[in-house]
Amino acid sequence: MNLLFDLGGVIVDIRRQRCVDAFKALGFADIDHYLGDYGQKGAFLALEDGSMTPAQFRDAIRRHIPHAVTDEEIDRAFTDFIIGIPRHRLRALRRLRAEGHRLYVISNTNPIMWNSVLHDAFAQEGGDITTYFDGVVTSFEAGACKPDERIFRLCCERFGIKPEETVFFDDSADNCTKGAALGFRAVHVPPGTEFETLIPKE
Repeated sequence: MNLLFDLGGVIVDIRRQRCVDAFKALGFADIDHYLGDYGQKGAFLALEDGSMTPAQFRDAIRRHIPHAVTDEEIDRAFTDFIIGIPRHRLRALRRLRAEGHRLYVISNTNPIMWNSVLHDAFAQEGGDITTYFDGVVTSFEAGACKPDERIFRLCCERFGIKPEETVFFDDSADNCTKGAALGFRAVHVPPGTEFETLIPKE
């Protein structure tokens, strides 16, 4: 079985409010307008869809803060969105691969998080993301964010999978709706639910 996973809210624990609070502490007063649970706006969206580099993103953020802030301070506030990955989820992913399932990632994310806290989260057992997944598509390298169908089609082309043979897990109802419309077997993962309990029987 092909299993296609979102990361944040499914594999990775996230907490938007922690990130919002960190940016407000830096002086970004209207951060709530830009940073959502399931979608971003402005520079946050541009970083996520690959149309803005990390350096351009940080410069854009500085325009919202009335005093000097370092790259490290911006990155630290931003990566506060990520809590981490509980080890039992990593074990579940390894078990699914050992059972013969093919596991893939389709994630709306950005290079700042990808190359720091997300890298570290998947390295905690001594491996990396390829230890757990057969392939990965991120929004920033695909040039499109879910629910844009282009990122779904890129997954199919890159991995050689068919939607009708693939179960897609996401915590966003809108992303699940789009996935289902494209033929995937979409499974919504509500907050507080472990994806492992939602794996369908073949």
